[in-house]
Amino acid sequence: MSAGMEKVVMFHSSSFLLPSIPADEASAYAVVVLNQKLPRFTPLLWEHAKLRLCADGGANRIYDELPLFFPHDDALLIRNRYKPDVIKGDMDSIRPDVLHFYLSLGTKVIDESHDQDTTDLDKCILYIRDSTLNQESSRLQILATGALGGRFDHEAGNLNVLYRYPDTRIILLSDDCLIQLLPKTHRHEIQIQPSLQGPHCGLIPMGTPSAKTTTTGLQWDLTDTEMRFGGLISTSNKVKGEKITVESDSDLLWTISIKKPGSTSP
Repeated sequence: MSAGMEKVVMFHSSSFLLPSIPADEASAYAVVVLNQKLPRFTPLLWEHAKLRLCADGGANRIYDELPLFFPHDDALLIRNRYKPDVIKGDMDSIRPDVLHFYLSLGTKVIDESHDQDTTDLDKCILYIRDSTLNQESSRLQILATGALGGRFDHEAGNLNVLYRYPDTRIILLSDDCLIQLLPKTHRHEIQIQPSLQGPHCGLIPMGTPSAKTTTTGLQWDLTDTEMRFGGLISTSNKVKGEKITVESDSDLLWTISIKKPGSTSP
């Protein structure tokens, strides 16, 4: 992008956390379930997803934990209702009984145990990017549950995926927060859902230092601020309203907390 040329605005919304979401292409998404505890909003994400994948042992989580969200329903009925479209990975974590159960329901299983150079999340991202549904939906957003917490090397690998596919909208989710990449090629407008998100947030230049980052809508806004590891990074910031803007000369990680039901944190 040449000097002085204004960047195109990229809009971001977490409308997928709302009980009902717009049925437009901009909000279309795929869900990837990783092998960590399922966030409490997993059934909601699953219901509205255009494509549902389990990364290897993520299938164990769907099989074991989803019925717990519906304690008054028969577990087998829940397992039949919440069937993944695809299970993909190196197949070193999925239990044989879970694999056979979903195979019997017609789930597509893709064994990529020959590929030890990419993570299971990588493998699922590539499947979604190549899918016909992705082309028809003008690029699906990808929500990865269970991507945060647990072993740090797994967590770091999932963060690395954001940098490997900067042109794909990928959001890493846990019960407590979400993380996504804000590419330096765009100016970003982030729509906040105040009843569900915040107030705590952060902007982190993990890939390379940022010489200039400018924001609006934060309690401690940045104005052509330099950020780098070993120096200043914007953590424990707070959102003030329902719209945040971010512009930077470096790719940044954006993170915001997700409220627990009934939370009234300031």
